[in-house]
Amino acid sequence: MIHVAKALTAACVVLGTIGAPVMSWAQGAGAQAWPNRPIRLVSPFPPGGTTDQLARLVQPALSQSLGVPVVVENRSGGNGSIGTGVVAKAPPDGNTFVVVFDTHGTNPSLIPNMGFDTRTELAPVMLIATGAMVITVHKSQAQKNFGDLIKSARTTPAGLPYGTIGSGSLAQLAMTSLTAHVGFPMTHVPYKGGGPLAADALAGHVPVAMATTALLSPHIRSGALVPLAVTSAQRDPVLPDVPTLAEQGVKDFEALAWWGVFAPAGTPADIIARVNRELSTALSESSVRTRLTGLGMNLQLSQPAELGIFLDSQITRWAKVIREFNIRAGD
Repeated sequence: MIHVAKALTAACVVLGTIGAPVMSWAQGAGAQAWPNRPIRLVSPFPPGGTTDQLARLVQPALSQSLGVPVVVENRSGGNGSIGTGVVAKAPPDGNTFVVVFDTHGTNPSLIPNMGFDTRTELAPVMLIATGAMVITVHKSQAQKNFGDLIKSARTTPAGLPYGTIGSGSLAQLAMTSLTAHVGFPMTHVPYKGGGPLAADALAGHVPVAMATTALLSPHIRSGALVPLAVTSAQRDPVLPDVPTLAEQGVKDFEALAWWGVFAPAGTPADIIARVNRELSTALSESSVRTRLTGLGMNLQLSQPAELGIFLDSQITRWAKVIREFNIRAGD
């Protein structure tokens, strides 16, 4: 598999912007100065989630640096595909962008007839951040590490139940891949979002929970949930005391949540490069970095081509898992 570090290193030799022709924005905008009207920044999830918080965090800085209003627009539904599809079909004039979550890399294989091609109809702007997921158990459970979880699962005839934020979620795909990789049975219990999952995990109704560190770390710090492992290659800054799967004997496995920005394919490369620079400046502020760390985000601030390569690796990797285990969204 391609880890983030390998993908970003490989991308450094790629020139240009994937999905966006190299041309002057003045040519693409009919020689009019850009930006010359409000910019729409679509969040394809409801208000309050991490993508929405990220969009609203960069909104003021982008408005100031670009000199025009940047308007955050929530267009939720379809696991993030509804709002993303709106952007894919928007004019490539530099006035529409979308902040996406890791579902952007799994939806192409999960949602039939999505209505747009993720690889060809959207131009990458920046991989903003990645974040580990964490595997936890309720404090009443006996497991204290990942090895204990494997032993418990292997002695549970129907497979040890574990909860995620929903069917087709990255957590489900990662756990399905992990159990096949290591060889132990687990039974998926899908919830309709992070709130219901956290509530049942805290109540002990589901013995194991897997989700982003942003969702579960407050309950780990309170002592209600016991962390067994994080899914990143290195320990996560949000939970520095929690060992990785690799530290516990699981080699060559990594599964990361991620956040990025895309534009309609055909958006002039000059505009994409400018937005990439402005995002990098806005997200490099120390107060912003602190806020993003609290959301479980580890900043990447990639170049556009690097995001294109990373996205391709995510689509390819999770498509294989989805096909092999016949996983469907909403089941």
